[in-house]
Amino acid sequence: MVLKAVCVLKGTGDTSGTVYFEQENESAPVKLTGEIKGLTPGEHGFHVHAFGDNTNGCISAGPHFNPYNKNHGGPKDAERHVGDLGNVTAADNVAKIEITDKVITLTGPDSIIGRTMVIHEKVDDLGKGGNEESLKTGNAGGRLACGVIGITQ
Repeated sequence: MVLKAVCVLKGTGDTSGTVYFEQENESAPVKLTGEIKGLTPGEHGFHVHAFGDNTNGCISAGPHFNPYNKNHGGPKDAERHVGDLGNVTAADNVAKIEITDKVITLTGPDSIIGRTMVIHEKVDDLGKGGNEESLKTGNAGGRLACGVIGITQ
């Protein structure tokens, strides 16, 4: 049974988008597709945050989803938060998303369903920035847009 989810991203400015998630089965990687508009050209940090709470804007989403209390890293690193998806790259103010990740899941206790997806203003240094903030957030800066990840058909 294929599992599917969707996230509609909204921000305070022009930044918005839709991200689709698909997982073939419980042990398969998750495929993310979609696009985010209203971004400055270049790379932007892209993460799953802990809470599905946007009551006070994107800040209510809390820190990166990190159930195993690891340091921040890149999507291919052994040491990373579950929610660390690296960067998406915007050209002509649009980032096209095509990511496959083996750590996030749409099932079980580490499911990202009900959590918040966030697109950040700056590039994520993938935990290699040499300071304490890098090991928490990748120095990715402010939260441009966010949305709660929900089940879809």
